[in-house]
Amino acid sequence: MSSVVVIGTQWGDEGKGKIVDFLAEQANVVVRYQGGNNAGHTVVVNGAEFKLHLLPSGILYSRKTCVVGNGVVIDPAVMLKELKSMQDKGIDTSGLKVSNRAHVIMPYHRLLDEVEEESRGDRKIGTTKRGIGPCYMDKNSRAGIRMVDLMDEEEFCEKLEYNLEAKNHLLKAVYGVEGFDYEQVKQEYLEYARQLKPYVTDTAAVLHAAIKNNEKVLFEGAQATLLDLDHGTYPYVTSSHPIAGGACIGAGVGPTQINKVIGVVKAYTTRVGEGPFPTELQDEIGQTIRERGHEYGTTTGRPRRCGWLDACVVRYAGYVSGIDYMAITRLDILDGLKTLKICTSYKYKGEILNEFPASLKVLAQVEPIYEELPGWDEPTSDIRKYEDLPLNARRYIERLSETSGIGIGIVSVGPGREQTIILENMF
Repeated sequence: MSSVVVIGTQWGDEGKGKIVDFLAEQANVVVRYQGGNNAGHTVVVNGAEFKLHLLPSGILYSRKTCVVGNGVVIDPAVMLKELKSMQDKGIDTSGLKVSNRAHVIMPYHRLLDEVEEESRGDRKIGTTKRGIGPCYMDKNSRAGIRMVDLMDEEEFCEKLEYNLEAKNHLLKAVYGVEGFDYEQVKQEYLEYARQLKPYVTDTAAVLHAAIKNNEKVLFEGAQATLLDLDHGTYPYVTSSHPIAGGACIGAGVGPTQINKVIGVVKAYTTRVGEGPFPTELQDEIGQTIRERGHEYGTTTGRPRRCGWLDACVVRYAGYVSGIDYMAITRLDILDGLKTLKICTSYKYKGEILNEFPASLKVLAQVEPIYEELPGWDEPTSDIRKYEDLPLNARRYIERLSETSGIGIGIVSVGPGREQTIILENMF
């Protein structure tokens, strides 16, 4: 048995898709275990760019089983569009397995997401307005519609009628907007059911069989640690659990079935949306990093906020998820910068904080304590061995490892599969 979980250690956009895609070559099964199409992974293969929102990154390899677990919320229209896009590019999608326990995003979820976000005014949380949060709300209030319900016309129609009556009343009475026509939604979603039915199955049973047969299973999280509903910068978080523990719940496997956890760390820090960001750079260096790194959201296109690497964040992610090794990405974006900084702790009202604070009020007021390290002039994108990296690049990486207490497993120096330096075998 060999099961590996890949998670993001910061606020997302660390390059998880590239790392999962690289490791997927060795895996038999690739599992997406939480989130929805509010997440986006960009994978580059032979110069061609693939943007994935719901499909596991392993879909780009043939003869892989790709699982969308019960912890994912699924917009059927988005999944079908993504499948067609893959098929049009000659990608074999026959290995896709979609959990019959996954919840379905409905049109009223998307509209509620939009009107609720607008109603917050200055207290917006930065939602992508794709219905993710309202779908998880219905899931937790036991009013959700699952894929197994969608596949059963009688069950689906009964639940849809009940839900639409409640949601249409809410939309009209509270937000002053019109709701949805039952017949129109019914017909639209029954057609989705017809097209998706070949893929829907009990994925927990699929994974149990794969693990029992000693297959290599790779779990990929969407978003990242600081967007986790419990452990992130609440309320500026997502509605699910991107940490390693979320893999067990969102895929239906026990914690004893996980062998290794890989934390993906961008060589600097970025964030999309609202909320405090201690190491944010609102200067020319921050703009340089954004433009060099093309730091714009895969799903939304929004410019990402950029800042220095925060080791406090990575250290926190390390113990919340039990990370064994880091996969450091986008090191090449820092090429040519004369001086680099790593935040190793915070100062708050004269007190040194070595841990990541739960209070956003505190986080917004902390002063990052930096260590300055010299940069390097040599380009790194063509380097394939760790020992060939510039000395200062290695010192930067190794200082992060020292301050976070996490070993180095992978270093990425570009978006391509070949631009990956392996220090530790993951399977």
